[in-house]
Amino acid sequence: MKAIQAGLALGVALCVAPLFLQARADDMPPAWAYAVNPPDFKPEPDDGKPRHVPDSSATYTVMQARDLFSALDWHPSDHPPMPDIVAHGRKPDVRACGACHRADGPGGPENVGIAGLPKQYILQQMADFKSGARTTSVSQRVPPQLMTTVAKAITDAENEAAADYFSALTPRAAIKLVETDTVPKTRVAGWFLASLPGGEKEPIAGRIIEVPDDLERFEMRDSHSRFTAYVPLGSIEKGRQFVLSGGNGKTAACTICHGPGLNGVGPIPGFAGRSPSYIVRQLYDFQHGVRAGPWSPLMAPNVINLTIGDMVAIAAYAASLPP
Repeated sequence: MKAIQAGLALGVALCVAPLFLQARADDMPPAWAYAVNPPDFKPEPDDGKPRHVPDSSATYTVMQARDLFSALDWHPSDHPPMPDIVAHGRKPDVRACGACHRADGPGGPENVGIAGLPKQYILQQMADFKSGARTTSVSQRVPPQLMTTVAKAITDAENEAAADYFSALTPRAAIKLVETDTVPKTRVAGWFLASLPGGEKEPIAGRIIEVPDDLERFEMRDSHSRFTAYVPLGSIEKGRQFVLSGGNGKTAACTICHGPGLNGVGPIPGFAGRSPSYIVRQLYDFQHGVRAGPWSPLMAPNVINLTIGDMVAIAAYAASLPP
């Protein structure tokens, strides 16, 4: 029976999605969710001085933090030994998984936290990046470009080692949700948003503004970095209604597949406590057909009718939950 239901859902998704994508062809991805470095973006120069972070005796320089073939390990007691593919990657094309996603997998707003994701799900996403089934609605963004490059070059054994490692980790809460009608003014600081100095505010205007609480710690790839996500007033409760009941028929209850606490069921990933910017990107990408792997069509009927505001609400509620 479950197989029949899955087949029917897949058939519906494949029939409905192309019509919907055509109807929404003029949609624009929300710039705040798909942060793109400006053409004149330049990272701060490295002064060569060793950096420190709280609760760690390690020291690293800025250049070491920018080396994508070396995962900085500020807190080695937080996790088991990293496999070599996670810690160092393999030149020239397989960057160290722990460089971008951090040593124990919390990630950041520019990518995703992968600690605790199901192994089968991780392997399927790598296969989708490799085949081109999973791309992005904003092709200029470098993080998904790097994922595609890595997925095409990584070996099956390396894939297995990384998936085994990250799936066995326990995710930590790292995001504070704040409902507000004004937010800090921001800049794009490296495929993510950061607050401008001076504390100036502007209207939130239906967006999610997710920023590191300590920009230097985040840029130094400290896996204990924390974030504040500013969301519109009332969005957490609105999102709760979508997640638990489907929002008066706009979609299906997310808990049916992702579990009562949105912590995942079997190979289906949890998205509780994850970056709300990332969640919005994925809902938008599912809706517009650029996440099109073998599991993705099952999402199509559930995102067809969602507005950006609906996605913001769902992401806000999900991010407010413990991972």
